[in-house]
Amino acid sequence: MNSDAVPRAGDVTALLLAWQDGDAAALDALIPIVHGELRRLARWYMRGERPGQTLQPTALVNEAYLRLVGAQRVHWQNRAHFLAVSARLMRRVLVDVARSRDSLKRAGGAHKVPFDERLVAASEWSVNLRALDDALSLLAEKDERKSQVVELRFFGGLSVEETAQALHTSPRTVMRDWRLARAWLSRELTKGPAL
Repeated sequence: MNSDAVPRAGDVTALLLAWQDGDAAALDALIPIVHGELRRLARWYMRGERPGQTLQPTALVNEAYLRLVGAQRVHWQNRAHFLAVSARLMRRVLVDVARSRDSLKRAGGAHKVPFDERLVAASEWSVNLRALDDALSLLAEKDERKSQVVELRFFGGLSVEETAQALHTSPRTVMRDWRLARAWLSRELTKGPAL
């Protein structure tokens, strides 16, 4: 199988469950598929990074892979669940890099950051990942599922149907949560610092 091809959901699910049950051969078969999935996500993430970004897709894949292998307590459900966990890990890696970079560049201060659905499909977007991460954390305190929908769609690149599967809900609910979360995030990211 080409490492860039998207594997069938059943293949990934069966291998994840077998690996979870201790089948070392399943892990050997899963690694090339996992690597392909992570490369796809990393390319999706990195196409939106600012020019001059020092983190490359390969490094993002390697870091996420190390974190995935270390996540031994995950009870894998299916491919969508794998993508959701991978998206969360890649978000954490990118946010950690952004926080580190930002702490070196400035001593503080907030700036307005627009959030727009078009960013999901755009080849170049300029969202401040640190501000978005902070806003998503605040949204998670208010409504965990809406935060997860944004994380899966925006960071994970999942479709509405894949997001619904990962969250065990309907596509209609995902679309409603997506619209409401986008509106909330847009307000949160564009308001200035409190006076």
